[in-house]
Amino acid sequence: MPEKTGLIYKGRPMRRKDNIIYYGSMADKYIIMMQILETKKIKNMDVATKVAIQLQLTDPEIKSRDKVIKKSEKDSLYAAMDIASVWLERALASR
Repeated sequence: MPEKTGLIYKGRPMRRKDNIIYYGSMADKYIIMMQILETKKIKNMDVATKVAIQLQLTDPEIKSRDKVIKKSEKDSLYAAMDIASVWLERALASR
């Protein structure tokens, strides 16, 4: 039986829980958290119109408020994914 895989974007895993999307692996030093803050209906589909992005450390020893390295807001999920992939790539390459 084949192993079940989730959504992969640019070679990294993505997981969604309600209005929060995690991008990257918890096994790495950094992960991206995107929170959909606002949506609007377009042809009976909810489309994100405001997304908060955070580059975070995954170290469980660090307090939650100290984990955030960078943050921003974008007006679409596409724009958020674009910046998220660049931030994560750069952060993981700088190890």
